Amino acid sequence: EVNFLLSLNLQSAVMFPNKISTEQQSLMLVKRLLAVAVSCITYLRGIFPESAYGTRYMDDVCVKILREDKNCPGSTQLVKWMLGCYDALQKKYLQNDCFCLQTITECYHFKFKYTHSGPLLDFGSKNKRSDSTISCADTRKASVLLIRKIYVLMQNLSPLPSDVCLTMKLFYYDEVTPSDYQPPGFKEGECEGMIFEGEPMYLNVGEVPTPFHMLKVKVTTEKQRMENVDKSILKHGERNVPVQLLRGDRDDPEE
Repeated sequence: EVNFLLSLNLQSAVMFPNKISTEQQSLMLVKRLLAVAVSCITYLRGIFPESAYGTRYMDDVCVKILREDKNCPGSTQLVKWMLGCYDALQKKYLQNDCFCLQTITECYHFKFKYTHSGPLLDFGSKNKRSDSTISCADTRKASVLLIRKIYVLMQNLSPLPSDVCLTMKLFYYDEVTPSDYQPPGFKEGECEGMIFEGEPMYLNVGEVPTPFHMLKVKVTTEKQRMENVDKSILKHGERNVPVQLLRGDRDDPEE
């Protein structure tokens, strides 16, 4: 029997809730979205074989969902890491989740924010007015758009080296995280800087808000790998993908 991420079947792993009125509903959506994003990235970058994925549709977008494959120990390990991420996410400890290809030639950065006292109307998003509420339709639209953006970028980046190694690091909110906390599958690490191979290019891929959470996704890749990206895609967007698909990272006072 195959165990999928979130211990859910493929159908439920990509379904959107009809409403997001509780923190638990929001948490489940963020978990599902993280699973879909990580699955799509590893699939389109050729990290694991076809057998490590199942296929489903999220609206009109075909997505690949990572699963444990006894013939692919790497995919099984990543599933275990993801379950550790969910533990930290549920406890509101997780601030950043970075998974990188070492020597770091590409890095995927997931940033999480929470509200501890009920719905938060604005997380500082430049796309949201401070007096606006976040509807389920807003969250659904942003979720689908994020996955489309990831697909466009991954499909247009030049290939990775053949000898890449996948690693994952978690960073916590120190003020609320117990000093001895480590989620299942992780051990304490040194917070040394990451050495990037080549000239890095930073991209803000997108963000998904809910009344209780905010998920932001950023990608760092080698600049030369971006030279093969069709500039018309970045300027004009793909079908159903709006203008300014990706933008270069700017100095962020939060970071």
